[in-house]
Amino acid sequence: MEKMPYREALDTQVIPVTGEQVVSTNWQHGLPVLSGGMVTLRDLRASDAASLFALLTTEEVARFISPPPTTVEGFEKFIAWTHRQREAGKYVCFAVTVKGFDTAIGIFQVRDLATGFDTAEWGFAIGSQFWGTGVFEAGAKLVLEFTFNTIGVRRLEARAAVKNGRGHGALVKMGAVQEGVLRQSFEKNGRYLDQVLFAILRSDWCGARPRVH
Repeated sequence: MEKMPYREALDTQVIPVTGEQVVSTNWQHGLPVLSGGMVTLRDLRASDAASLFALLTTEEVARFISPPPTTVEGFEKFIAWTHRQREAGKYVCFAVTVKGFDTAIGIFQVRDLATGFDTAEWGFAIGSQFWGTGVFEAGAKLVLEFTFNTIGVRRLEARAAVKNGRGHGALVKMGAVQEGVLRQSFEKNGRYLDQVLFAILRSDWCGARPRVH
């Protein structure tokens, strides 16, 4: 999900976000807390804005995604927007934290592409200090389990710029299959980039899914 569905310039509504963790099977009212291996995924909080701003606006992280918010306040608006979209049943966004700490170091997003979440798109952004540590793989397994078994998605897509080799490798490692190239489908800094379309089917994941530790 390199093309972020959130646009700060179009978001003028700010709704307070509570700081409580929610453990619930009704994800529209609050995302469950998911734990596995070295990571815990939870709902975003307004207090996550500062760490997300520091970690997700660096050149190496932002290189292949739509421009993230440019201020802490912008991330606060983004977080409030994620809650409104979740409550509407259109989108979920998990904060990524590592074992022993509650600081958000990245996000996983899933958004509906068809009525009723039959087909969805997912994306992720994690602070570069945590690349190659296993954080992505541990978090991705949790997100995929939740997406297929709780939300009920049948087909999960991802788009990654042709030049984003690290992103391609991460998706393939989780069982994604390359299906084609979308020509000039992503605008970045005034240039149009080709993207590779990947997909995972629920039947594929349930038949040969990696174990969640």
